[in-house]
Amino acid sequence: MNQYETVFILTPVLSDEQMKETVAKFKKILTDKGAEILNEETWGLKKMAYAIQKKSTGFYCLLEFKAEPTIVKTLETGFRRDEKVIRYITVKLDKYAAEYAEKRRNKLAKKEEA
Repeated sequence: MNQYETVFILTPVLSDEQMKETVAKFKKILTDKGAEILNEETWGLKKMAYAIQKKSTGFYCLLEFKAEPTIVKTLETGFRRDEKVIRYITVKLDKYAAEYAEKRRNKLAKKEEA
């Protein structure tokens, strides 16, 4: 199993509840196919560097997971089919990036405890 990180931007016209439902839908796609979700972050509504589909803001979400390569194709097909997703990118993490991601997760966990 490889480790992946995917960041996707959802349209800003969604309510907070709709945004959470959409993120849950993509997490379900991953878990149904046997992926292990390591980390989920919702970065909230952010201003984009340039307008996409005449929108200048979007809800940014990050999912970090371990999965087989075929599952990534299924996930990205789900992103393309969902009109709420403006942009997405999935990256396979090498061992150095995976170590960095783990340190980052631990640092965020300590920050939340304090």
